[in-house]
Amino acid sequence: MLIFLVGFMGCGKSYVGRNLAPLLGFDYIDMDKYIEEKEELSIKEIFEQKGENYFRQLEHQYLLEIDSEQNLVVSTGGGAPCFFDNMEIMNKKGLTIYLNRSKDIVIERLLKGQHKRPLLSGFNAEQLAEFYDERLNTRKPFYEQAMLHAGDAEVEEIATMVK
Repeated sequence: MLIFLVGFMGCGKSYVGRNLAPLLGFDYIDMDKYIEEKEELSIKEIFEQKGENYFRQLEHQYLLEIDSEQNLVVSTGGGAPCFFDNMEIMNKKGLTIYLNRSKDIVIERLLKGQHKRPLLSGFNAEQLAEFYDERLNTRKPFYEQAMLHAGDAEVEEIATMVK
């Protein structure tokens, strides 16, 4: 069984994925890290050197290639569900879980981890909240196609929902 975690940046997809997989006896892959390893470039470098379209093609190709017979938890990038027919592919191949965390939690995490996200550098809390609202508005219709909406549930609660 494949489990795909989707949601806005800072919602905890990587954290949940790393911790959910062992609870279920599954393997785990962070899609962004997988792409970085394959390309031997960071996501930032891929965007700078090859462009966003190239990166989105890589995400799409990986989703097409992933074997639906594996027991695997996949943390997707925040934009992955929003391009091509990626959300449809994930829904056909496995269980999709939307980590629709509360805005306050996400903003707090993004402020703390701003140094890791070049797109957010220099934003104050108000600007970050505005960015969040705008970006979430465009992405939410894709995220909401997920089969399971986890809200602010902890990893153990999500594992119980999946079983």
